[in-house]
Amino acid sequence: MQLDDFAYALPEELIAQQPLADRAASRMLVLYRHEARWEDRRFRDFPLFLGAGDCLVLNDSRVFPARLFGRRAGLHALPIGKKNPKRREYLSGEVEVLLLRPAATGERDWEALVRPGRKMRVGERLHFAGGLEGEIVAHGEFGQRTIRFHGDADLFEQFEKIGHVPLPPYIKRAEEPADRERYQTVFAREKGSVAAPTAGLHFTPEILVECRARGAEVAYITLHVGLGTFQPLHTVQVEQARLHSESYRIAADSAATMRAARRLVAVGTTSVRTLESALLTGQVQGETDLFVYPGFEFRGTGAMLTNFHLPRTSLLLLVCAFAGTELTLAAYRHAVAQGYRFYSYGDCMLIV
Repeated sequence: MQLDDFAYALPEELIAQQPLADRAASRMLVLYRHEARWEDRRFRDFPLFLGAGDCLVLNDSRVFPARLFGRRAGLHALPIGKKNPKRREYLSGEVEVLLLRPAATGERDWEALVRPGRKMRVGERLHFAGGLEGEIVAHGEFGQRTIRFHGDADLFEQFEKIGHVPLPPYIKRAEEPADRERYQTVFAREKGSVAAPTAGLHFTPEILVECRARGAEVAYITLHVGLGTFQPLHTVQVEQARLHSESYRIAADSAATMRAARRLVAVGTTSVRTLESALLTGQVQGETDLFVYPGFEFRGTGAMLTNFHLPRTSLLLLVCAFAGTELTLAAYRHAVAQGYRFYSYGDCMLIV
């Protein structure tokens, strides 16, 4: 399959730049995959599609302020030699860091994307607000760097103080104070994501009460959203692409609830990847680089709620795998024609 087969035209004005004041006011395109049809609804109708025997699967990962701005503070002393008589090289300039996840190399090491990326070498030191300092200690694949933060203060507490909400690059505005709460699901608990599991942004406590009133159970999984979810695909051929791994966990009580369900209704592509990874491996905790594209055999997902995704991305390919490529892209064209709002702060699609 060619990646260009998963493209569609989207006017820029349909990319949602602000969240709606009411989370549950979004529009919802309901896609009936076995009947090859769709209908326009509102997200407030979502509980009507649930009943006894259903289990709503929610990703409870919490976004933390993963974008840091600082300054390059130079390199450590270069090795002394004939061509380097005790010379020390210093660099300066602003740097932007997007933290991805803790690295396996040390408790204060973090995998990150940095800008300007090509100029950031191993040994370079970084200074951030609040006295936080770090050093690049390794290069990785996908353009990553490993940053070792100095000191012994709690890093998450420091990130909360000086970090910024990691809004996606297609949101062409500055971060606002309201984003700290709005770019977060109401059921977020486990800190660790650098992007929101956006299908969950539509839920309110009242909607969750209605879902349970319809007879549905609720189970929580945790997949910390990182590079594996939002990285672009760079290959021409779909089958040649691979994803960066992300960590997931399913608690014992949630696993039992899902096993007892008649139908699993996954909220978001991250929930789909988590439950399908667990069924494939038999592991309720670990790392997953599962890449779902058309031809994938779903073992657990019975229905899916998802936002509208960028073209040529692993997220769109997952949706096409579940609903069918032709039907999905036709539904996307309908959504464009009807003026649906796209991407993270946009509207949603329920696939049944």
